[in-house]
Amino acid sequence: MKRMMIAAAALLVSMGPMSKTAFASDYKCQGDRVEKSGSTKYTVRSSGSDITIEKGGSTVGKAVHRGSKYYVEVSGSTVATIENGKIEKSGSSWSTVNEAQRTYDCTDIVAATLWVLDKAGKL
Repeated sequence: MKRMMIAAAALLVSMGPMSKTAFASDYKCQGDRVEKSGSTKYTVRSSGSDITIEKGGSTVGKAVHRGSKYYVEVSGSTVATIENGKIEKSGSSWSTVNEAQRTYDCTDIVAATLWVLDKAGKL
């Protein structure tokens, strides 16, 4: 019994840094800002139900609401769609909003848009 408790404690200690990475978001939304370690990295602008992600005052990408979906666009081209908690690329499942929110502690569409832009190499 004592060995099991020691083994469990050792496992928890060894997971310390990993558990922080696995469960804590790297980025946090504060109002219209997206921060990492207290520094503003991106700005989120809203117009109706559409959102725009800016970096250094320049537009990086947008999530445009059409029908039941959000279309994540870069320079007018659709990179992915978001609908019912799913992120799709070229019609195939790519990820989920929940997965995006593990990295970006933001509302669902903002987190998913940031995730898509990051994976597309635009952030």
